[in-house]
Amino acid sequence: MLTKPIEAEVTDELLDTADNNYHTPEWAKHVIWYQIFPERFRNGDSSNDPTGERVNGPEGWAPTPWTSDWYDRADWEKSMGDSFMDGVYHRRYGGDLQGVIDKLDYLMELGIGALYLNPIFEAVSLHKYDASCYRHIDRFFGPDPEGDRAIIEQEDPQNPATWQWTSADKLFLKLIEEVHNRDMKIIIDGVFNHTGTDFWAFRDLAEKQDESIFKDWYAVKSFNDPYVGSVFDYEGWWGHKSLPELKEEGDTLVKPVREHIFEITKRWMDPNGDGNPSDGVDGWRLDVPEEVGKGFWKEWNAVVRSINPEAYTVGELWTSDSKEWVSGELFTAAMNYPFAKSVQRYIIDQSISTNEFLDELEEVRNSFPKDAPYVMQNLMDSHDTPRLASMVVNPGREYNEDGRPKLGFDVRKPNAEERRIQKLVSLFQYTYVGAPMIYYGTEAGMWGAGDPDDRKPMVWPDFEYDPERLDPLDRERPVDDNNFDEKLFNWYKKLGEIRNEHEVLQTGNFVPLPSDEQEYFVFARQKSSLDFAIVVINRSEEPRQIKIPLANFELPEHTYLENQLTDTGIEFSEHSAEISLPPVSGAILIPEQKDQCD
Repeated sequence: MLTKPIEAEVTDELLDTADNNYHTPEWAKHVIWYQIFPERFRNGDSSNDPTGERVNGPEGWAPTPWTSDWYDRADWEKSMGDSFMDGVYHRRYGGDLQGVIDKLDYLMELGIGALYLNPIFEAVSLHKYDASCYRHIDRFFGPDPEGDRAIIEQEDPQNPATWQWTSADKLFLKLIEEVHNRDMKIIIDGVFNHTGTDFWAFRDLAEKQDESIFKDWYAVKSFNDPYVGSVFDYEGWWGHKSLPELKEEGDTLVKPVREHIFEITKRWMDPNGDGNPSDGVDGWRLDVPEEVGKGFWKEWNAVVRSINPEAYTVGELWTSDSKEWVSGELFTAAMNYPFAKSVQRYIIDQSISTNEFLDELEEVRNSFPKDAPYVMQNLMDSHDTPRLASMVVNPGREYNEDGRPKLGFDVRKPNAEERRIQKLVSLFQYTYVGAPMIYYGTEAGMWGAGDPDDRKPMVWPDFEYDPERLDPLDRERPVDDNNFDEKLFNWYKKLGEIRNEHEVLQTGNFVPLPSDEQEYFVFARQKSSLDFAIVVINRSEEPRQIKIPLANFELPEHTYLENQLTDTGIEFSEHSAEISLPPVSGAILIPEQKDQCD
């Protein structure tokens, strides 16, 4: 039964707890991020796999085999239309929270320090950006979907006093505990611009129209009224009626909506409600925050920091305007899409010079508060973009241009030369200022065009996968082996070890070193003249003999520069060193103490 909305305890005193001075959680400077799309990461419990009823599937619907050729369509998919796209969004592979728990040690081996999970709240879709509620984890991510449904139906969605913990909720709390036991952090996706049409308040609104007590929750344009000839209509996110927009007044969400969001924020950040946030999530990634007024985000961030002053909030911000959203009152950081765009142009497309690349990076760094660059999520790909490997296969396109096969996007596996480019990109990603973020499977060799191809099931070393031989447009293509790429995994693992072992690569200043060349560049991460790392990037397809100026560094007696990637030393004089690099490669040079017995 639905009751009158409760009054949330949000006061001026609570707002005052948000320090106007920008603050970064110290832990966020030292982590490597890993983004997980839960439905496609790992099926740890086949007993909770989604059902045809859940996904509104056609007759004969069944979960898609995890190791099948991505473009191979089951009979039930073919019954939905002639195109690959007609049925692909009805697929489910059964990824769940148990699968994430089962693979935490894999992530530790990779050097990961923090997880970002795409939406995990109750929702009908595979992506979960169409929430049915915020107060519960999706029941098909937990061990007892039917039991959880019964629990959910007993509650008053508006009254937190009636909220219980479902089996899926409890498993998520166990995941948090397991993450923290490994000295890792975890953040989740907050989607507070829109819900799904299955959201409890919208269902009531759709049924009762202007008599619903939730008529002011959504941006309704008209109600169904046959007497005046009007029909029920509302604003949908980017025109998508499946994603009704929550209502704003001024620059914030309407009061009952924001109060409800504050309550669910507290629920997941301090599950026990005892004032100790150690059993809750460590922060949030916020979906399309620019589409909600800053007034709401200031109040919401104040709530977050009142619960956990060391929480991390990061906005999905795609442009240079992100600088307006990172401050003491707003977000800790942004997903660093400007970084990704610049790296693509410089290393993959080679459409800008070294000087232009450095200028673009500097402009972004200088636009944020002092410590913010160190906690930015330096991603290359995500669930919203083609995969990094496929960016390399398809150079010369605008970043996140609609990369789908119908627009000429090549869906094949990268060749050896293209993998070298991916490795060079990751080398820079792990050594530049900011926290590298890896999209699940990038380290395992996965490739794919934009949505839906960027959401394939994770490639695991303990599975044997069908070769990818089909094409969504029936074009000719090579037959591509689609198994776990151990060599690439070991490359990312090595980069993670180097970054995690050398604090200078996490918090050192970024210092470009002089060079007249445009096909390579050299920079330092430096905390002092004695504490530094030198990184060399050769994007050329030719081998290079590169001279490295050392005037700004001190190399005490009995030290040498070791290339951390090859475990070999290089010679240096008082003012310079030289290194030979193969085509499309790099080096990470760090002073090491010589063995006095040599």
